[in-house]
Amino acid sequence: MVVSMLDIVIELPESTSLKDKRSVVSSVKHRLRNKFRVSCAEVDLLDSLSFAEIGAALVSNSKEFGESVMHKALAVAEDEFGLRVHDAQIHSEIY
Repeated sequence: MVVSMLDIVIELPESTSLKDKRSVVSSVKHRLRNKFRVSCAEVDLLDSLSFAEIGAALVSNSKEFGESVMHKALAVAEDEFGLRVHDAQIHSEIY
């Protein structure tokens, strides 16, 4: 069993309230869940207005497949939402 993980730190400069931030983060999570069938959550920077950290995970039987899905998910987050990605990490663990 292979668990592939994506950790993204994004900047939301137009966000003026936690409600604005929550709206954008929820849209990103919903899109990643529906398009790639990954588990997704906001994992850190919850009280920050201008930054968010989103984590995603996928269980598969192949490290290459899992990491390719995570690279595609990162590209969607950057391209479709126009987010400024400050940090992105993709890695897999084999169990």
